[in-house]
Amino acid sequence: EVQLVESGGGLVQAGGSLRLSCTASGITFANDALAWFRQAPGKGREGVSCVSSKDGTTYYADSVKGRFTTSSDNAKNTVYLQMNSLKPEDTGVYFCAVDSFLSCDDESEAFGYEYDHWGQGTQVTVSS
Repeated sequence: EVQLVESGGGLVQAGGSLRLSCTASGITFANDALAWFRQAPGKGREGVSCVSSKDGTTYYADSVKGRFTTSSDNAKNTVYLQMNSLKPEDTGVYFCAVDSFLSCDDESEAFGYEYDHWGQGTQVTVSS
């Protein structure tokens, strides 16, 4: 059974930083799309970032480009999301997701399909 466990969420002031981690068990990162999504209160889920465990290709939503950085450590089966210059509109529940058949080549591939495996989410709250 594949399990994804996120950590690192919390409360931070605008302009601050947080680093999210997502560690997988029951799967070995090799040729996967590793994505972060978020869901703000009363809104739908949106893609934030994607990194390929195969070649490190990344894709970011326009709203986070230049502020967020995603990376993976395949030896640890862990994907990270470094979030800097946080804004109140970044508030939401952040979910990691893994899929062995998707890529991070473009928005459609990174965010347009349903991922096979999801974490339970971690809350990020940015105060103004």
